[in-house]
Amino acid sequence: MTVLASDGAAVALGATRSRDPDIVATIGSTPLVALDRLFPPDRFQVYAKCERFNPGGSIKDRAAKSMIEHAIKAGKLVPGVSTVVESSSGNLGIALAQLCNFYRLDLICVVDPRTTAQNTAIMRAYGAKVEVVDRDPATGEYLPARIARVRALLDSVPDAYWPNQYANEYNARAHHHTMREICEALPGGPDYLFLAAGTTGTLRGCAEYIQEQGLATRVVAVDAVGSVIFGPPEPWERAHRRTIPGHGAAVVPPLLRPHLADRVVKVTDLDCVRGCRRLLAQESILAGGSSGAVISALEGAAEWLEPGATCVAVLPDGGDRYLDTIYSDAWVETRFQESPPDPDHERSEP
Repeated sequence: MTVLASDGAAVALGATRSRDPDIVATIGSTPLVALDRLFPPDRFQVYAKCERFNPGGSIKDRAAKSMIEHAIKAGKLVPGVSTVVESSSGNLGIALAQLCNFYRLDLICVVDPRTTAQNTAIMRAYGAKVEVVDRDPATGEYLPARIARVRALLDSVPDAYWPNQYANEYNARAHHHTMREICEALPGGPDYLFLAAGTTGTLRGCAEYIQEQGLATRVVAVDAVGSVIFGPPEPWERAHRRTIPGHGAAVVPPLLRPHLADRVVKVTDLDCVRGCRRLLAQESILAGGSSGAVISALEGAAEWLEPGATCVAVLPDGGDRYLDTIYSDAWVETRFQESPPDPDHERSEP
């Protein structure tokens, strides 16, 4: 399919990519790699789905492509005319900035102070306008404030469109392909799928594919301590203020459906840091905060995983955008009042 921008330029969708691949056509088909150093396979086997290899650097490229291309096909977005407005903690903003630049759409991305300076710089490099909001006065959380600003922009910006990653079915549908790729690499699917929960798009899309195909794969959702996705936080969680974006949420996402996850594991920000640094020390994989959350959950799962189980850990992004936080010793010492994990201590002989 080809649509015309307001200046008459052709914007290709769908079939043209099979003949003349463009950058958007490289989204997906990310590698699955063994984590045998971190998780010795004599106990259980762990593979990592490395989503940093998408062109925008994260799993959010899949959702952005699915939502934007559907909106263009449905006539909700007109290249050269429309403005996309969305709330993001970082990765979706970058993915949308890439897609909007490609399809000649304007983008206003509403972020909060947890979004790194590098992430906002990347969005701006693609031509996006970035607005930063502070905490919502009523809840003390960022997400309600971001969504309120999105709604205000929709009322004031001509031809504005909100993909609404928190409720958009095409966010979830993108991850039918994620799970299909995993099953193509591991016929029959893994015994367990570990993934971070935020908008729950990845969770819902993968779980739906598992159910539709009648697979025996059990889904482990990794949430943040203090998040409300799977129910109100326990009293001890309420003092935990999340600073690492990418998983957890202050509002239950409309995409969530009952029984998508077979098990929910909650991790702290410090667990994320430790997981990231162990993954780097053992496997030489520089990954982002939600990847560290998934690794931490897998390490804790050693107590209940049956011997010989095959697990896949979805690693949503790379760690190059977290060099000033997770991989900064000074930041870790300031944030957690303790010394960072020692890479030499974490590293073992191959």
